Amino acid sequence: MKAAGIVLCGGRSTRMASPKAMLPFGSETMLQRVVRLLGSVVSPIVVVAAADQPLPSLPDSVILTRDERPDRGPLEGLRAGLKALPSTADAAYVTSCDVPLLVPEFVVRMLELADGYDAAVVEIDGFAHPLSAVYRRSTLSHVESLLAQDRRRPVYLFDAVRTRRVSQDEMKAVDPDLLTLRNLNTPEDYRQALERYQPR
Repeated sequence: MKAAGIVLCGGRSTRMASPKAMLPFGSETMLQRVVRLLGSVVSPIVVVAAADQPLPSLPDSVILTRDERPDRGPLEGLRAGLKALPSTADAAYVTSCDVPLLVPEFVVRMLELADGYDAAVVEIDGFAHPLSAVYRRSTLSHVESLLAQDRRRPVYLFDAVRTRRVSQDEMKAVDPDLLTLRNLNTPEDYRQALERYQPR
C-alpha cells in the first residue's frame, strides 16, 4: 500500500485563542513540525487549510489545498485532502496540525493494521480518533455522500466502510504514552506539551 499523509489545519482554534498551525514548537511552528515528522514515514504530504488561512513556510514537496466549504468539520477537510492525493497514493494517514508529539512509528503501525480495510482508526472506550487514522482514497465517495446528507460526524464514515478499529493496547508498543493522540486545544495543553518536548 503506497501511503501519503494529510494534515488538517483549518480549524478555528477557538479555545487556544491563537492559530495552532503558527504556534512555535522548538525551532519550528507546530504545523512545520507535524509535516516534518509525518513526512519521515509517508510521502507526499497534503496540507488542508481554510480558504484564507495564513501558513508558515512549508517544503516545496508539500501539496497545499483548501477546504471547499467553511465550518464543515473534519469530513470537509478529509474530502479536500483525499481529492488532492496524487494517483500514486492508495491511502493516507490523516492527522491534525496540533499533535506536535506525534510518533512516526505510530503512523507506520496504523498503516500495517489498515491492510485489507478501507479505514483504520484508534478507538478508546468507544471513542474513535478520526484524526489519527488511515483512509483509502476509495473512501472519498462515501465522504462526499455523507457531506451531501449533512451527516458530518466521522463515525458515520466508519460505519459505512470496512473499518479496522484499533485498540490502544495494539499501539502502546510503538507509542507507550499514546502521545500521537494528544492534540492541543488549550493554552494549558500547549504548555504541557512544551514541557514534554524533546527534539526529534
